[in-house]
Amino acid sequence: MLKIAVDLLWLRPGKVGGTEFYIRNLLDGFLRLKEPFHLFLLVSKDNRESLMHYGEDERIELLETKVISANIAGRILWQFFCQNRFLRQHAIRKCFIPVYCRPLFNGGITYVNVIHDLQAAHYPEYHPFHEIAYSKLCWWLDTHFSRHIVAISDWVRDDIMTRYRVKGDKITTIYNPITVTREETLPFEKLAEKYHVEEKNFYYTVAQLIPHKNLDTLIAVIEQIKKRRIDLPAKLLISGVNGESRSKLEAQIRERGLEQEVILTGFVENAERNTLYRDCKAFLFPSVFEGFGMPPIEAMLFGTVVIATDKTCIPEITQGKANYVKDPYDAEEWIRVMQHPVDRIAEMDFSAYDQMRLSRKYYRLLQDKLGPDTAAD
Repeated sequence: MLKIAVDLLWLRPGKVGGTEFYIRNLLDGFLRLKEPFHLFLLVSKDNRESLMHYGEDERIELLETKVISANIAGRILWQFFCQNRFLRQHAIRKCFIPVYCRPLFNGGITYVNVIHDLQAAHYPEYHPFHEIAYSKLCWWLDTHFSRHIVAISDWVRDDIMTRYRVKGDKITTIYNPITVTREETLPFEKLAEKYHVEEKNFYYTVAQLIPHKNLDTLIAVIEQIKKRRIDLPAKLLISGVNGESRSKLEAQIRERGLEQEVILTGFVENAERNTLYRDCKAFLFPSVFEGFGMPPIEAMLFGTVVIATDKTCIPEITQGKANYVKDPYDAEEWIRVMQHPVDRIAEMDFSAYDQMRLSRKYYRLLQDKLGPDTAAD
């Protein structure tokens, strides 16, 4: 039987973007598996409550640590120097970490890590020095001391192999599971009144408000549509958790006089997000760097045309079926593509993101790398 720890100490509910959706989708998938397993979820004092419902399944046990996830430095130090001893005290020798962070040494524990991207290596200007140093240290530890690595796209896998000279048999690509409930929506009239939008007469995007998401280009696009009276909707809704670019984006919106045209909705619940996915004219995804990128697939699941950049993994994840902008910073190219989008959603193979298919793939990989017949490192 698969009997392992799952490190969730990095999880700060509502603060870590797509990685939170990823791990919750994966754990939900495990709840539906028939295969035998027992998971020990390592939780912190401040994320335990949001994970309590998993403990209702007899196959899952929550182990609370002394960590406070909001205290990132404290969490890192505990993981570096105390986690191995904590696991050994609970007679656990195998651990799955769904992100790149891990202890400095194996300490008798076998680890499997997930690397979602090497963003800080590509865009160091968006990260403080200590964050870059920590990320690079953990990536090096993953590639040298973890038994296996999961990459969330082939693009990320190739990036890891190139930068760290890792052999291909040490990295497995497993896409992120994507789950949307098409029935989980709201009457559009409620959102029409809330945001002053008309059905199929606005654009929508979902992103963290951070620089590489390239949201300022979309603001420039809407400004041009409004100024030149181009026959396109001059309305954009942006949903996402706060980031360091929020004040900059708000300032741009004010300076360009677009307070009525560009709306930052903040975080929205699934039903509201799904309704906006379904009823926008097109979903815009201007990001210049992604390890996976769930929102375009979620929008396509609602039958909405996606217009995105062709950078990093985005063409791979959208299976070449979106509409692509080659220069992500060129407002004129965005407008040209927005004027003549092509709908190829019917050609998508959505089973590639199926929760149960991917949960079983994770189960088989973890059974192979951390199962009862594998010895601890």
